[in-house]
Amino acid sequence: MFSKRKIIVWISTSADGFICRSDGGIDWLERPRPKGNYGFGAFYKTIDTTVWGRKTYEMALDYQKRGVSGTSFDTSVKNYFFSHTAPKSRPPAGMEFVRESIKTFATRLRAEMGKDIWIMGGAGIIASFLDAGEIDEFIINVVPIFIGEGIPLFTPARRNVPLKLLRVAKFPDGLVRQHYAVLK
Repeated sequence: MFSKRKIIVWISTSADGFICRSDGGIDWLERPRPKGNYGFGAFYKTIDTTVWGRKTYEMALDYQKRGVSGTSFDTSVKNYFFSHTAPKSRPPAGMEFVRESIKTFATRLRAEMGKDIWIMGGAGIIASFLDAGEIDEFIINVVPIFIGEGIPLFTPARRNVPLKLLRVAKFPDGLVRQHYAVLK
């Protein structure tokens, strides 16, 4: 039986709702993780495609150039990044620059056989997919720390997006996972 591929945001936020510091810093995420890494490995097995925004993509490229361990693009999944402008250099192997509209892109991917699609971030691409009605679920890992200021989960705009709570999970270190379906 064929089921429609879902587009899912799996992301961590600070307890005050930021995905990174204003300068893009994610040092506050560097903390001991419990066995099983909050179920990320299990989630990763459910996807075969990732979607990146330009800033997140460029941040990952910068980490690679600096030799930060574990920052190469996983070529076992399809990787796409969106930007209003063409990339300055050829994307690395396994990464494809997207020029089509979000609606066209999402419709095309949903029509293909495959696993679910993960929106990596950041705030701009999440907001764009949300505003286009192309996000099915949010899995938000709330890290027990206030960072005071930074980049929110998605870029601000006046919107009302009804959600249905699917699950809540609490971890021994205080992290809380909120899993929501976006009501259409």
